[in-house]
Amino acid sequence: MPATVVVGTQWGDEGKGKIVDLLAADADLVVRYHGGNNAGHTLVVGGEKTILNLVPAGVLHPGKVCVLGPGMVIDPEVLVREIDALKARGYLGDDRWLRVSEQAHVILPYHRALDRARERLREAGAIGTTGRGIGPAYEDKMARTGVRMGDLFDLAELRETLTRSLREKNELFPFLGERPVTVDEILATIDGYRARLAPYVTDTGAEVRAAITAGKRVLLEGAQGMLLDVDHGTYPFVTSSNCVAGAAAAGAGIPPKALTRVVGITKAYTTRVGGGPFPTELTDALGERLRADGDEYGATTGRPRRCGWFDAVVVRQAIALSGVDGLAVTKLDVLTGMDPIRLCVAYEVGGRRLELPPATQRGWHDATPIYEECPGWTEPLGRLRSLDELPGKARRYLDALTAAVGAPLVLLSIGAGREQTIAVGPTLA
Repeated sequence: MPATVVVGTQWGDEGKGKIVDLLAADADLVVRYHGGNNAGHTLVVGGEKTILNLVPAGVLHPGKVCVLGPGMVIDPEVLVREIDALKARGYLGDDRWLRVSEQAHVILPYHRALDRARERLREAGAIGTTGRGIGPAYEDKMARTGVRMGDLFDLAELRETLTRSLREKNELFPFLGERPVTVDEILATIDGYRARLAPYVTDTGAEVRAAITAGKRVLLEGAQGMLLDVDHGTYPFVTSSNCVAGAAAAGAGIPPKALTRVVGITKAYTTRVGGGPFPTELTDALGERLRADGDEYGATTGRPRRCGWFDAVVVRQAIALSGVDGLAVTKLDVLTGMDPIRLCVAYEVGGRRLELPPATQRGWHDATPIYEECPGWTEPLGRLRSLDELPGKARRYLDALTAAVGAPLVLLSIGAGREQTIAVGPTLA
């Protein structure tokens, strides 16, 4: 049976949590395949808000197996808190509904300390990381000095690994304004959650592959957005993992041929958190209005998001890199009352028209958006339940948006609630 990948096509915060929650109703397993608790997925069901940082967004559906894949980096303390919060509300009552990869790397206190210290040293060039230790944990993974979830249960091997890793880090910490850390401190921290996590830690790749062979439907949940991909994003203002659909196979531990459909998520406008280029950013009252009307504050950090007009250039690139089959457009309702609505269809860089993003920071810095304008609408959208009910001007904007990026519309979100969604085309293959 198919595995469907959900990817963000902007700089994150596109509404992936809501869309994964919707698609999870027809899936058997929901697998998070990269990132860590730097992502925050917000779900609103029955008027109740749930924010998830690690557990996949299928958790609100009974009987769905939620998997934290080997491509993730996991802060065990955060995971235990999230499990406790979900159980307190009646979710994850049975341990079999959550599976955690024994191959996923562990975020430890010294990773968070490194993250914060490095961001301080960057000063004006700060990337805007969440300070959650994501980058340093991935760095240890690539340096082959990391701790994996399965290592937590082999104390002799764990002590040896920590001793090697801390030898280098404790040389750095005094220069970074952080105090050295002892192996015993880390082990004491781990003792607090080892037993709590033991029922969940397993070879998730084998379980997901077996599920696919058995004909079950698998939904692969991405975090962040394509323009934050470490290889294909606005480097160095990116995350520390691959956010494109091609990373889902490795990050979940399944073969590439199992990936049969890709759903891309985009807002009807554009937002970004932290530093880095943003050609369509609005720094005036209109940008403030988008932030206020769209409640554009980070689910994980609470930081205000930068807001701007829809950028077809970046979404077009994301669609091409991930092979997006259909587009879910979110937050169209936020644009109600704005007239005209502008849509960036290309950049001008050095007198040349670019249909795809520049490759360098200099190119991004020099990029001037080329806009098309669409008339706005005033009718509220939140109670609509079919595409035919949309005001003509809202439909015209959607048509211009999908034509500019070259992908068909499959879902339209017109509010935060699960029910405020219009299905247009097939999602799960």
